[in-house]
Amino acid sequence: MPVTVVRFNLVEPGATPASLGARYRTALEMAAYADEHGVTTVQTEEHHGAENNWLPSPFTFAGAVFGATRRIAVTVSAVIGPLHDPLRLAEDIAVLDLVSGGRLVTVAGIGYRPEEYDRCGVDWKRRGRLQDELLETLLKAWTGEEFAYRGRTVRVTPRPFTEPHPLLLVGGSSRAAARRAARLGLPLFPSAHLPELEAYYKELLGEYGTEGWTMMPAVETPLLHLAEDPDRAWAQYGGHFLHEARTYASWQSSDIRSAVRSAATTVAELRAEGVYRVVTPEECVARPPESLVLHPLCGGMPVEEGWRSLRLLCEDVLPRLA
Repeated sequence: MPVTVVRFNLVEPGATPASLGARYRTALEMAAYADEHGVTTVQTEEHHGAENNWLPSPFTFAGAVFGATRRIAVTVSAVIGPLHDPLRLAEDIAVLDLVSGGRLVTVAGIGYRPEEYDRCGVDWKRRGRLQDELLETLLKAWTGEEFAYRGRTVRVTPRPFTEPHPLLLVGGSSRAAARRAARLGLPLFPSAHLPELEAYYKELLGEYGTEGWTMMPAVETPLLHLAEDPDRAWAQYGGHFLHEARTYASWQSSDIRSAVRSAATTVAELRAEGVYRVVTPEECVARPPESLVLHPLCGGMPVEEGWRSLRLLCEDVLPRLA
């Protein structure tokens, strides 16, 4: 049985408050339905100021998902660490960890869009130092003990539910991310299949005398949509996949490595490329991936089509894989 993930970033180009509110409520209904049918994880993420309404508040959304579910985990992949106040983030994660009974997974990255830093008044050139401070502060804060922070003594309450602390991974594709994770004894979450980065991280664990592990994407981690007729789905909804792929690609420089990065400029190219895939339930059962990532509301997908995809996963594919 593969790990099953339902991804939500709540993109909707040209949305009205009413339509976007309906999309958010649909996502929560989908999360509850996925939870009832044994899906492993809801994945969400953070971006700011996007014209297409990309989700900016993943922890708020995670809290709503926890209120609607009982078992499913929520992975925030990733929070842009330097844009957050470390003490407030420690409190928010602790509360969500308590509310959920330990179901929150946080991947801390530094982002790749200088304009997001400008918008928040944060110096792009200091992002590495700010990330170091954030991670160190979170680990100290979650002990519940007093510690020194920016020249004063502070204490963060409440303590989280999870011991020794909520699951926190360091995300990224750089050696700096691997060094940061190894030095602090935190797991590494490479943004793509990067075995050379994993090897470097393991070497550093030995040098620092710390312990850790890697949660790395498979060689292929396609974003899936299930349909009984893939040709029809591509013809009717391929523009939604392409919108998200082009938006994401436009944000990333050439040195960024990502498991879901696309170079396609047309729907035909996107389909041939394989980063986004529309498959039948039979194809999904015949060749189940290591992790099955469904993206039911991709790129502003109509909610009715998103529901069709999710129901095929939960009512057709998962029972046969089990």
